[in-house]
Amino acid sequence: MTVRVESEDGVALVTLDRPGRHNAIDLETAAELRCAWREFRMTDDVRAVVLTGAGDRAFCTGLDRSADVPQPSSPYAIDDPLLTVGPKACDLWKPVVAAVNGMACGGAFYLLGESEFLIASETATFFDPHTTYGMVSAYEAIGMAQRMPFGEVARMSLMGTAERLSATRACEIGLVSEVVPPDGLLEAALRVASIVASYPTDAVQGTVRAVWSAREAARTQALAGAPHLIALGNLPPERQAGLFAARGHEFRTR
Repeated sequence: MTVRVESEDGVALVTLDRPGRHNAIDLETAAELRCAWREFRMTDDVRAVVLTGAGDRAFCTGLDRSADVPQPSSPYAIDDPLLTVGPKACDLWKPVVAAVNGMACGGAFYLLGESEFLIASETATFFDPHTTYGMVSAYEAIGMAQRMPFGEVARMSLMGTAERLSATRACEIGLVSEVVPPDGLLEAALRVASIVASYPTDAVQGTVRAVWSAREAARTQALAGAPHLIALGNLPPERQAGLFAARGHEFRTR
């Protein structure tokens, strides 16, 4: 199991449990996330969810580069295993609070983009490495464009691995709603989730749907064009791998 699920008093704690791989998502993890979200739809005892990553180094670093994801030969079709790892993609409309510890980058934004709000550890950082490795940031940038000012998401998406957004800066621009000490992260997230879980569930889920409906039209249109941008702009996988292998480790945190 690469995803741990614990439930108590109406709140489910979902933990990405691959700390040795910075909680990167392989095909097994993707399947377990989908299963968890779909199960929560049918579980009345779960009324709110906290999503986090094991360890203190990373919340999630996106798709595990060692995952073998077969692709169709047609440029009009792209198989992306992360498209269905988020709660909204699985038709779950119970509130999800993301507790972000350490790095959150790349494909982590599929999960963060479908959470209701984020609470971050003081040590959390956010960045998007796609352009550094010759890849189009499409789904990730679209998800974050719903949460961040245009200039901020453009800068993060274009700067790649050269720059990371600090938890403090993420809070200043509205990506994060609260910054707490590392040892208080889960407590803070579980506290707010427990409060929400104590309210009448139909009212809570109706509010979640209302909030999402305010932005869904633009998001849906943007997502429809994402596969074409990726097909046109991504380097071949072997060239991506070469850039990844030659990556530097210097970056600026702002």
